[in-house]
Amino acid sequence: MKKLLALLIFTAPLVNAQYSVKGTMTPPEKSDQIALYKIEGAKQDYVAFTNIKLDTVNINGSQQVLGKFNFDLGENAKPGAYRAVYRTRGAGFVDFFFNNENIEFIFNPKYPDQSVLFTSSRENKLYSEYLQAYNAVQKKIDSLQASYIETEDKEAKKAYKKEIKELEDIQKNFENKSEGMLVNSFIKASRRYNSYNPHDNIKDYLSATNENFFEYVDFKNEDLYNSSFLIDRINDYVFYLNYSDDREVQQKLIKESIENVMKKISSDKLEKAVTYYLISALTDKRNGPLVDWMFEEYFDELPAKDQDAEFKKEKLDVLLATVGRTAPDFSWEENGQKLKLSTLNDGEKYLLVFWSTGCPHCVKEIPELYKFMQTHKEVSVISFGIEDDAAEWTAFVKDLPEWHNAIGTHPDYKFDNETVKKYNLLGTPTYFILDKDKKIIAMPDHEEDVEKYFNSGKNN
Repeated sequence: MKKLLALLIFTAPLVNAQYSVKGTMTPPEKSDQIALYKIEGAKQDYVAFTNIKLDTVNINGSQQVLGKFNFDLGENAKPGAYRAVYRTRGAGFVDFFFNNENIEFIFNPKYPDQSVLFTSSRENKLYSEYLQAYNAVQKKIDSLQASYIETEDKEAKKAYKKEIKELEDIQKNFENKSEGMLVNSFIKASRRYNSYNPHDNIKDYLSATNENFFEYVDFKNEDLYNSSFLIDRINDYVFYLNYSDDREVQQKLIKESIENVMKKISSDKLEKAVTYYLISALTDKRNGPLVDWMFEEYFDELPAKDQDAEFKKEKLDVLLATVGRTAPDFSWEENGQKLKLSTLNDGEKYLLVFWSTGCPHCVKEIPELYKFMQTHKEVSVISFGIEDDAAEWTAFVKDLPEWHNAIGTHPDYKFDNETVKKYNLLGTPTYFILDKDKKIIAMPDHEEDVEKYFNSGKNN
């Protein structure tokens, strides 16, 4: 009987493993909560949230406050890429890989990417070591490539080839070390294209980089898909690899980059994820023409089940007031007369500026703008005050004669004014330049940009 009991004890199934994710913020974030998500394609699936607890420790004789948090992952937690989010705006998150092991890390919440240090987790430690080693040598290669283009020095070429060999050894070493691990896919895909010999000129270098940017990226890999890796790489390729100060050239480069990316995608679910991501990114950049093109070329060609009508409406509503669109109409009272933007007919072009007496930048820029616009009488100016009440605004606009001065208020919050919401303002002052038909032709960022526009001859 005793033998039977012993046998039952030793052969009974073990309790399923529980794993934890522990983080330490130094210094602590202002927020007192942090949420955990699992990345699935271009989406984040909520997993849990927990409190950030403050802890005071003595380091070298001085008291230091840390923020600590802990997530307990259940027995059914799936391996993959996870994200701990402590701030909804900016870089307020830490990404990591979970593959059935405890994870601990320390980071500065102001600079999470640059500061995160994994103190527990074989997978994350190895990937961090790889990136550090690889990027250090890649930086030398980039420097030697730039030096060779400038000087064509034989020693630079020799040193370049030596570093290429070093980089290949690092890549091979970490691919071998990570065999069978989750991060193996990411180590393979993080490899950059480098030619065996340095390029003679910048044109050839950029062309080769562009052509081979995704050389080591497997778009069919499920691990890459269920992480931020593919989207981050696509974002870098589309928006940062090629740049031009000329808006028309830049638009062409972005379009060509998107076309190249889409040609590499064979999976319906990835095509949907990338399409939605790029439309959202272009909407955030207020790039109306390319958003329209994305909807026409890619979104509308998705299977019907993948076309979210609400998503499309939401993005197009954001872009009601962007370059290429007719400025949303509104009306105002002026000298006892009701005027409308759409029927205004007193300028060769129009400058529409949204501002507020409660905005220090506006109070400084508007008088400067008024003085400058006196030199461009052919341009009709409509100033739209976003105000809590009319008193201060009324006094201010007495110094802005000859302008059309309109005001928008709201009983709860001035930025909820109907006209203000149509223009989806990101701040004040905000400028729109319209042609004679009220089509938006430019959106200068600052008052000096308005001056540059009209002084450049574009007003002819």
